[in-house]
Amino acid sequence: MSNKKPMHYNASPIIFERAKLLRQNETPAEKKLWKHLKDKLKGYKFRRQHPIGRCILDFYCHASKLGIEIDGGYYQDKLQQWVDKDRTKYLEDLGLRVIRFTNEEVIEQIEVVLDKIREAAKTCN
Repeated sequence: MSNKKPMHYNASPIIFERAKLLRQNETPAEKKLWKHLKDKLKGYKFRRQHPIGRCILDFYCHASKLGIEIDGGYYQDKLQQWVDKDRTKYLEDLGLRVIRFTNEEVIEQIEVVLDKIREAAKTCN
């Protein structure tokens, strides 16, 4: 038996199908960040709209167990903040680290965002 962590943590077929739909309907911020992540950011391979258990991470690096979430305007909603906090706790309980950025940060400060991702990926190893 291998000591490697599962890549999808038993995500259901429904979650996989939803992830596929999300990949087909990216936001401008997701498109911009993916443009930088898809060719491996300093040697880290990221996946977009990656199923993990009951969740779908906007971006995920399996080698560093790092998830990246991009929050839109809906994030100001208190219920959404609670849901996101619950999701983050669930993912952290699986041994993952999740970092969040707003759409505005990605669109307006992409180099700052990429620096934070690089640093987080290094510290997750």
